[in-house]
Amino acid sequence: MKPLPISLLLVLFVISCQPESDIELDTTLESRLISNADNQSLSFFQFPKSDDLEAIPQDPLNPLTIEKIELGKLLFHETAFANEGEFPITQGTYSCATCHHSEAGFQSGLRQGIGDGGQGFGNNGDLRTRNMQCELELIDVQPIRTSTAMNTAYQELMLWNGQFGVGGLNSGTEAQWTDDTPKEFNNLGFQGIETQAIAGMGVHRLKVDQTAIEEYGYKALFDDAFLEVNQEERYTNTTAGLAIAAYERTLFSNQAPFQRYLEGDRTALTDNQKKGALLFFGEAGCVSCHSGPALNGMEFHALGMKEFEPSEVFTYNTEDPTKLGRYSFTKVESDKYKFKTPQLYNLRDVTFYGHGASFESLTDLLWYKNKGIPENSEVDRQQLAEEFSPLGLTHEEILQLEDFILNGLYDPDLVRYVPSELPSGNCFPNNDIQSQIDLGCK
Repeated sequence: MKPLPISLLLVLFVISCQPESDIELDTTLESRLISNADNQSLSFFQFPKSDDLEAIPQDPLNPLTIEKIELGKLLFHETAFANEGEFPITQGTYSCATCHHSEAGFQSGLRQGIGDGGQGFGNNGDLRTRNMQCELELIDVQPIRTSTAMNTAYQELMLWNGQFGVGGLNSGTEAQWTDDTPKEFNNLGFQGIETQAIAGMGVHRLKVDQTAIEEYGYKALFDDAFLEVNQEERYTNTTAGLAIAAYERTLFSNQAPFQRYLEGDRTALTDNQKKGALLFFGEAGCVSCHSGPALNGMEFHALGMKEFEPSEVFTYNTEDPTKLGRYSFTKVESDKYKFKTPQLYNLRDVTFYGHGASFESLTDLLWYKNKGIPENSEVDRQQLAEEFSPLGLTHEEILQLEDFILNGLYDPDLVRYVPSELPSGNCFPNNDIQSQIDLGCK
């Protein structure tokens, strides 16, 4: 008879040492997880390891390689390619990571992220502000809350309205891939992460070319990552975007307690967090929209949340169609005010929740969903998702649910995805004078 694996022995040892009530709680939770898993296995909710490239969902047109991922990691944080901005004073001072940095769970630490035209960092990007020498109408800000770059390997389409990516729910939307807009990059045929990364280079005023690549020490890295690409096409925003997308596909919150719990460590979650998980996968109904490893969804739902309040952000056009959600892309009437279901890991790192940043704590957001009363009067009740209805959870249950999401889904070591230095030698994620002071570099 073969001896039992050490990992299984450890699980059995932990279980044997647990009080009967704890064993019952674990048994119930495991049963509930399996019943909500498409493959009837706990593995349905597990992330792969970031270096297990074969296990990571990827675009066949952009296969993952170690060289490509390493290049993308550097480019994602590199400020040297911020050379297409509107303001001479902020040239070379921002990067992708300006609005998607590890300290904020790869989101922005602000209500409204700001790239070109901004300055400073603070502790987690919370003190970044507009450089007052930059014209307000020309700064680079978005009309909607910055989404996280974490766990995006499990997103089919990108952005709150899902406008980036071919196939899936974007099949048949070719008429909306408008020329001379970022949406035209869908014509390249890539999945959402790749399309967004390529389009984002231009949208956020970044430019990669052979001259800059050689100047900042990236040529050999591009050669290693894209050896199969002709040299005439190797040093471009497209290849840079593909490398960044490859890197983003490896950003997993796979050290969170819930992930360790799924691997067999029944002590990784507290009893309170386990009770919150039972609610999440049971009575609270969260799993009906938030499922899979990233606890996200491929669908779009109207939950009646507000868009940005103009007085609370740098600048916002109330007529911007982005506030209409999926409709702003598809132009289908029934898609009005429907937004993509976000992932739920590392929310403890952020201060603002919802596509319009209308909630400043997860507690407030959970109570909003518990009550099921829309805050945006512009949203027709017929547009509201069926799932957006009163839940009837108690105060104690809300706290348990919050504990599971904030702490059970929290990976404490996202800095492992951040480079120690850049080939250019620049400070990152920002390189302006105030950021250099805030970050303690140079």
